[in-house]
Amino acid sequence: MTESPAQGQKMAPHNAAPIPLWRQLQAAADVLLAIRGGASATPSLAAVNGLLRPGVQAIVFHTLRNLGRAEALRLQLARRAPPAPADALLCTALALVWLDGEAPYEIFTLVDQTVEAAQRGKAKAQASFINACLRRFLREREALVAATNRDPVALWNHPRWWIQRLKQEQPQQWQNILQANNTHAPMSLRVNARKSTPAQVISALAAMNIAATPVGASGVLLANPMPVQQIPGFAEGAVSVQDAAAQLAAPLLLQGWDLSQPLRILDACAAPGGKTAHLLELANADVTALDIDPLRCERIGQNLQRQGLNATVRAADANQPASWWDGQLFDAILLDAPCTASGIVRRHPDVRWLRRETDIAQLAAIQASLLQQLWPLVRPGGRLLYCTCSLFHAEGRDQVETFLARHTDALLQPSPGHLIPHTATSADTLADNVLCDNDGFFYALLEKRAA
Repeated sequence: MTESPAQGQKMAPHNAAPIPLWRQLQAAADVLLAIRGGASATPSLAAVNGLLRPGVQAIVFHTLRNLGRAEALRLQLARRAPPAPADALLCTALALVWLDGEAPYEIFTLVDQTVEAAQRGKAKAQASFINACLRRFLREREALVAATNRDPVALWNHPRWWIQRLKQEQPQQWQNILQANNTHAPMSLRVNARKSTPAQVISALAAMNIAATPVGASGVLLANPMPVQQIPGFAEGAVSVQDAAAQLAAPLLLQGWDLSQPLRILDACAAPGGKTAHLLELANADVTALDIDPLRCERIGQNLQRQGLNATVRAADANQPASWWDGQLFDAILLDAPCTASGIVRRHPDVRWLRRETDIAQLAAIQASLLQQLWPLVRPGGRLLYCTCSLFHAEGRDQVETFLARHTDALLQPSPGHLIPHTATSADTLADNVLCDNDGFFYALLEKRAA
């Protein structure tokens, strides 16, 4: 989901009246309320009125990146939480106003419009309370912020367990990771090698006064995000939106092989189909794309159709090969396994607040089962690329070490390992653990010993 810049008054089409800020704040608070109830931000934002959505999304993302601070400030202002709708609205406002100079709206307008949102909505009975809290915060800002600086959750805007785990597992990089997670994600394009080149795409963008630079082997990094419909070549399938780290998957799996020869490949957890398409762009391959969700399988089909590519798409559980496998071994398997998504927090800032530490062990068990079930489907001399968009060792390094200890026919080939998310001012070349403007990922290429 591409972010849009926050604006005080999001204009409706043509000469319609501007959408007042209080309506955006109401909707943003409702989304935060849904997230606190365990819902993902994506469907919650999708349910917002289309004219409101861009402004609401900007507010929600800003709030989620500052939610630890906002909740700590609310605790300073009122030890007892108000009813949930009022608390969501108050925390949304505090997340927007707490850092002087970075508020996306004029401060007093924000306070006024937050109170208006309360009076016109679910928090009507708490409107005076919200007004008093916000005006006290403005009077005592320096002292209140200083008091919350002692709380690591407020300082880093991540759950306490998340911070502690990164400190333990990434002692040299944990601060860089947390800082990067609170920035806007870049917009990277993957160029379809069958239809264009990065140089051609950059030239086409430059003709539209859109700045872009090459990244990786076949990627283009936009200086600023833009609607995909406006990207030259997108409708024709010449480019697709895909993070630079995710673009490593297909080349890693295929490296060193004669790509003119037919290959039998399985993309085991394929939706939304970006890696499936990349495999087909690079190789003469018979690709089977699986996903357990039929609706997500439709998304795979739509993406392949836009690019003029063909694969066998099936709604099936990769963990149960007996229900879908035809008995023919695969040359290669791509296993982009379900995970905590701890490496893509820039794009999905709700993830950090939705996840629980216990999720890691549960997801690691699913990953181990998928490896166990799919490894027998690889032919001798074939490969399996295991990847997750996670930074946690249990879903990456530790998972692969355990697998190798139990499977003597598996050889670990040169692989990036854990790629760390980091902001960059220029397009860097992705390499093993290099800090780049990319998402966090883990890659391990496993080769089966020939009989």
